[in-house]
Amino acid sequence: MTAKIHSFESFGTVDGPGIRFVVFFKGCPLRCQYCHNPDTWTADGAKEMTDDEIVTNVLKYRSYYGEKGGITVSGGEPLMQIDFVTELFRKLKTYGINTCVDTSGFTFNPDDPTSVAKHEKLIEYADLFLLDIKHIRSEQHKVITGQGNEHTLAFAKFLSDHGKKMWIRYVLVPSLSDNDDDIRALKEFIDTLKTVEKIEVLPYHTMGKVKYENLGIDYVLKDEVPPTKERVDNAKRILGVLK
Repeated sequence: MTAKIHSFESFGTVDGPGIRFVVFFKGCPLRCQYCHNPDTWTADGAKEMTDDEIVTNVLKYRSYYGEKGGITVSGGEPLMQIDFVTELFRKLKTYGINTCVDTSGFTFNPDDPTSVAKHEKLIEYADLFLLDIKHIRSEQHKVITGQGNEHTLAFAKFLSDHGKKMWIRYVLVPSLSDNDDDIRALKEFIDTLKTVEKIEVLPYHTMGKVKYENLGIDYVLKDEVPPTKERVDNAKRILGVLK
């Protein structure tokens, strides 16, 4: 089995617990205005790799993972290639490797039995999900990403109902996602979930801007500034991260 891969990071420290081997997949159905990996949107320039090749690469660094570390698949949207991720995780679990998925949950369709079955198979081998909720309001989620948030919220409930651990990630952008009422509504939704271990507020940054210039893509947030520490702390307090 092969997948379209963008790149690896051998010693990731911000994509789940511990030190992690991060695999960035190519392809994504969303077009987030603040995406810092626009070079993963399409399959152009992808490297075709087999699951066994990735397993071999992961095992090279096994001694660094300790009890907390492992592998994280990211992107792009790794679950656009869900069959590959499931098989990769199945093989890695035979070596006792901790497995994590960084996802928007957009590939999950609760009304499609095939989609549900594929995600049920995946969670047999996935230890943790980093779930990106871009916005709690579907219309604003559409402004940010080009798509509504129904599948994302359904996937959060699916993970909760199946007892799968998750971290919720929320990118704070002053002009797009920094509204107290909306953040409170997000907190109310999170409170309905039973398996959320952590909530991360990620301040908007401009580090990906140069990639847009190199790719010849218009960067629509060119006039946006990162949120102040006060606004980041405010969001953290509403979400219960800060007391």
